[in-house]
Amino acid sequence: MRLRCAVLDDYQGMATSVADWSPLEGRVEVVCFREHIADEDGLAAVLADFDIVVTLRERVPFPASLLKRLPRLQLLVASGMRNSAIDYAAAAERGVTVCGTQSLSTPPVELTWALILGLARGLTTEDAALRTGGPWQSTLGADLHGRRLGLLGLGKIGSRVARVGLAFGMEVTAWSRNLTAERAAEVGVALAPGKEELLAGSDFVSVHLALGDRTRGLVGAPELALMKPTAYLVNTSRAAIVDQDALLAALHEGRIAGAGLDVYDIEPLPADHPVRSAPRLLATPHLGYVTRANYETYYGQAVEDIRAHLDGAPVRLLG
Repeated sequence: MRLRCAVLDDYQGMATSVADWSPLEGRVEVVCFREHIADEDGLAAVLADFDIVVTLRERVPFPASLLKRLPRLQLLVASGMRNSAIDYAAAAERGVTVCGTQSLSTPPVELTWALILGLARGLTTEDAALRTGGPWQSTLGADLHGRRLGLLGLGKIGSRVARVGLAFGMEVTAWSRNLTAERAAEVGVALAPGKEELLAGSDFVSVHLALGDRTRGLVGAPELALMKPTAYLVNTSRAAIVDQDALLAALHEGRIAGAGLDVYDIEPLPADHPVRSAPRLLATPHLGYVTRANYETYYGQAVEDIRAHLDGAPVRLLG
């Protein structure tokens, strides 16, 4: 009997075209869902008849309450090798194997710089004006060369962002609770004395931290108040690291020059979400990981995970 596999959040309908699923032919029926299913009741109803689920990043929580409503589930595949939305203990208790895939660090680096450059040169404003007969040159660009880039986090992604900043001729500083001066020096950047000093002294601030108890709400109203009125904040990491309401207030009141966001408290964003109408904001729909090479990795290795599970030798186990 063929098993049934659900692929969630396949927004662009690319899951089965960027990878070769033929190794599963005759063994697994693959069903892709392009629309996000936001509530647990809906997920429980849709997934009740599936043996395998492929979930994209951390879009869909899999708590114990949902897992116990999925009696047929035997394999859960998550893109990436870390997923805070899955209750691993509950999965193990119910005999559900959880596997991951590799994830490239370069796509979010590139998107971070797309947001920084877009903000600095007013690209969306100028593009809209040019296309609609608006003014010829209406913004005054913010220079990168000679300005300070402050990085909250200097891990795999933050380090790559730092090197691009250095190539632009920026002064780059970084801070995180465990960052040392030696590690910063390895990347060629300076260690900021503290979070407050980094925020107060930077012309551009970019967030590259993992979400956890110590980073949730790390940048709130007091921290935003430290930033220069000419400074920009970019977050391509996790939405909860920055207090979204405080950031929206700062943008509406003009207390910072602008922000670039790729992550949100609710995804996909509801039509009436306040982010959609915020001024001084360049926003993208969580595109940090969305590139062909990354999708080829995600779905290609998802096929490998499923095949290995069927053969009784699971790979890339999470938990």
